[in-house]
Amino acid sequence: MPYHIQKTSILGTSVPENGIEYYTEDDSWTNTYANRKIYTNKSDADAQKATTVTSNLGITYQPLWWKNSTVVEE
Repeated sequence: MPYHIQKTSILGTSVPENGIEYYTEDDSWTNTYANRKIYTNKSDADAQKATTVTSNLGITYQPLWWKNSTVVEE
């Protein structure tokens, strides 16, 4: 089954498609369902969603766009 990653836009329902954004690639999001990145297995989508960043101060954190996202089975 294919999977994709989606999140609620910080702009809420003022974004078309009921405020839902889909991950495309390279830390980009779109509100166009057809442009979403499709993962062939859930483990790849979960690994992308678990992305963390380490700041210049050595603090590792998960950006809110990943923290607030959901892996969805199509």
